[in-house]
Amino acid sequence: MSWQDVTVVDACVRRDGRGGSPTAVTDDDPAATDADRRAVAAAAGTSHAAFLGPGRTPDGGWPVRFFTATAELSGCGHGTVAAQAVRLTRTALGELNDRQHTGGRTFDTVAIRRPAGIEVWFDQGLVALRHPAPDERAAIVAALGLTADDPHPTDAPRIAAPGAPRMLVPVHDRSALLRVCPHLGRLTAACQRYGLLGCFVYVPPVGDRPGAARMFAPAIGVDEDVANANSTGCLAAHLLDTTGAQTVAIEVEQGDTLGRPASVLASARRGPAGITTRVGGVAVVRDGHRGDD
Repeated sequence: MSWQDVTVVDACVRRDGRGGSPTAVTDDDPAATDADRRAVAAAAGTSHAAFLGPGRTPDGGWPVRFFTATAELSGCGHGTVAAQAVRLTRTALGELNDRQHTGGRTFDTVAIRRPAGIEVWFDQGLVALRHPAPDERAAIVAALGLTADDPHPTDAPRIAAPGAPRMLVPVHDRSALLRVCPHLGRLTAACQRYGLLGCFVYVPPVGDRPGAARMFAPAIGVDEDVANANSTGCLAAHLLDTTGAQTVAIEVEQGDTLGRPASVLASARRGPAGITTRVGGVAVVRDGHRGDD
C-alpha cells in the first residue's frame, strides 16, 4: 500500500470543526500482510488506520479492519467515524445508511453530510459492566500516578466491555485530569496482566457542560488517544447504570492535552438484553481519495 492510496480523516472534531483524531483510511489489499497494515498508520502520521474491504459479508455488512502500529483492534470508534465518512464521500448521497462488519460483529451505521463535516453514528451494541477487583483497581490507579486528591468523590472505577474491556477511572475535576501523568511501562504491564485495552480517565458531564476525558492505551501502541469514541459509549452505559435512568445522552471532550481538541457524542438505553449504546462524531475528510463504491 502506498501513501497515495491513503485518505486522512480528522474524526470527532469539535463543534467548530477544529481538531479531531487523524485517522488513515484506505482500501484493503488482499495481498497485504498484517505487518503491512500495521505500517500504514505510522506512514500516514496517524495512530490508527482503517481498511475497507472489497465487498459485503453474508449478513450485509461492509468489512472494515482497524490497526495500530502494534496490533489489529477488534473495534475502533473514531476509526468507524472516519471509515463511514470516506464511504459517504465516494457517493453523491447526502445520507448513507448502511452496515459495517468489524471484529466478528455487524452493526448499523449512518453518515450524513453537514456544513461542518460528515456526522456519523454507529450502534456500539451491548456494553458489559463490572466492578474491578481490588488488585486490578490498585494496579491501574498506581500506574496512572493519581494522588489522594484526584479520584472523584462519588464515582468509582468500572470495567466496561463493548467487546474489548477497558477501565473507566473518574477524577475530581478537569485540573486533576490534566495532571494525570501515567507511568506507561507500568500501565502497559497492568493492562496486559488484566486483559484491558487501556484506561479511560474522565470527568463526568454535569448539566449542559460536556464531560472531559483522556484515554491511555500503551498496551496496543497508543500512549494517549486523541479521541476514543468506544470508551465514550462505555461511559454513557456506566452513567445509565449508576443513575437508574432509562436513557442517557452525553458529550465528552478529549484531545486538549495533545493539541487536537475532539468531541464524541454517545447515548445509552436499557433493553431486554442489557444496556446498548450509540456513538457519534463529526469527521472532516482532509485528503483526497481514489476509486468509487
